Amino acid sequence: MQIKDEQKWEKLGISNDFIFSKLMRDEEACKKVLEVLLKFKISNIKYIEDEKTINIGYDAKSIRLDIYVEEDDKIYNIEMQVANKEDLGKRSRYYQGMIDLNSIEKGEYYKSLKESYVIFICTFDPFEKGLPKYTFENICKEDSNLLLKDGAYKIFFNTKSFEKEEDTYLKSFLKYIEGEIDDNDFINMINNKIKKIKDNIEWRQEYMTLLMKEQEKFEEGLQQGIQQGIQQGIQQGLIKHIKSLKKYNIDDKEIIKTIVKDYGVTEEEVKKYL
Repeated sequence: MQIKDEQKWEKLGISNDFIFSKLMRDEEACKKVLEVLLKFKISNIKYIEDEKTINIGYDAKSIRLDIYVEEDDKIYNIEMQVANKEDLGKRSRYYQGMIDLNSIEKGEYYKSLKESYVIFICTFDPFEKGLPKYTFENICKEDSNLLLKDGAYKIFFNTKSFEKEEDTYLKSFLKYIEGEIDDNDFINMINNKIKKIKDNIEWRQEYMTLLMKEQEKFEEGLQQGIQQGIQQGIQQGLIKHIKSLKKYNIDDKEIIKTIVKDYGVTEEEVKKYL
């Protein structure tokens, strides 16, 4: 298997999903990253579950969350986003709804819903306004001073505009994702933990196994696409040939014989197109 340069283990950085999820499995790192991103203290992380799958019903679209963390009264979902699919607004809305459905038990009051923070760390500007951080919460359109206070927050970080961030730690974190390392206790802690991740032989093997599986899926999909393309090409050629024979008022039986001979298909298949 040929591995792209940016996929090589030695060159992986924090923006890689695998590395980021391993980093955030470390309670100290996860807690500190959350505090830097949200600018408030995290008292106690109950548990950390990376790649949590939420599936509410058999007919509902399930979601796989990169990092899912619960505190006593808050829930945090953190996603590292390197590709701009231009659907982050709708995706954040769906994630938040699914998190709420997953967190409240039947018969509980709505007031028992925890505050939820859906956080996307983007290596691009998701809203093209040049801001390092975009925070959304529900407000009254007629009176912008009136907040709904539903406890739902959607926050998007733009690493490309790290220079505009005033908070030192947040600025250095966004900068670190961009590949530039500041010398401070927070970044040194993060950098050291990532070095330990990279030194972990088991995690390296796990990453290579996942990469191989992705490659196999890609090659399988590519092969299916080629076969479908070939089949579509044959069908188009077959239909075109039938149409040209029809123009000359050739008998259907003769058309069937000709097509079966030229294309190696069955009489039943030709009859479908006739």
